[in-house]
Amino acid sequence: MYQTLISVEELMTLQRGNAPQMVFDCSFDLMKPEAGIEQYRAAHIPGAIYADLDSDLSAKHGVPGARGEVVVAQADEGPPASGGRHPLPSRERFAAWLSSIGFANDMQAVVYDRNGANYCGRLWWMLKWMGHDAVAVLDGGLQAWQAAGGTTSSGDEPARFQSNFVPGQPLVALVDTRTVAARLEKPDQTLIDARAAARYRGEVEPLDPIAGHIPGALNRPFTENLGPEGKFKPAAQLRAEFDALLAGRDPATVVHHCGSGVSAVPNVLAMQIAGLGPTALYAGSWSEWSNTPGLPTRQGADA
Repeated sequence: MYQTLISVEELMTLQRGNAPQMVFDCSFDLMKPEAGIEQYRAAHIPGAIYADLDSDLSAKHGVPGARGEVVVAQADEGPPASGGRHPLPSRERFAAWLSSIGFANDMQAVVYDRNGANYCGRLWWMLKWMGHDAVAVLDGGLQAWQAAGGTTSSGDEPARFQSNFVPGQPLVALVDTRTVAARLEKPDQTLIDARAAARYRGEVEPLDPIAGHIPGALNRPFTENLGPEGKFKPAAQLRAEFDALLAGRDPATVVHHCGSGVSAVPNVLAMQIAGLGPTALYAGSWSEWSNTPGLPTRQGADA
């Protein structure tokens, strides 16, 4: 069973065997949402299912508006499990989607994208959240697959028979705004912000109404987890870098966040690879925090 990363060679071996499995292409573009499916249809690992960040891995309702108001979810979906620009769907709705595409509890899931593990990490985390431990990120993504001579398919894959995926106890911790606010700048919570340094410092803010970061948060851009070939750095190197960032803080107190709870996940994964996990995710992230009246914000760099 693969639980964190899987190499191209390991995936090829897995596909030659008889073990139940499903590969997911999670490629996406925040500025051009339709680009992900277009890229998938142009080239994807044979048999891979496309998982869309907006429609499959996020709730359709419940996004906080400019004044913090929340749209009520449809009754058959249940309320979103988080706020922010990419609110998590309810566990029930996500289980229904997994069942609709034929994903079953006995399958090994392999997730990838073309975006430095930014978007496929979301599905990796969500499956852990559903109690499914057999999920791994393809190290290096589609680029590594193609560089190793892996073949690709185009167009859409045939529909699969529906399954009955049954959620289990979450294997990861989900933290909400109220909890983050209650523990703000206390020793039992260490916030790590995965956004680029300029957004963290509040020098630019292309998406949310307020620039800056949550007071006390450390900054670790998710891109720092990857080496020059687009693969995750060795475990020992990741551990040394996170140890330096934490500067003696307990890894068990870490809560990861970013803009909307997506690009924070590579940090969650990296700490697990480094042997410093499990750690928590604040899925609402800056987009929910900055839309919630009365919460403090900070610009510049925290000490």
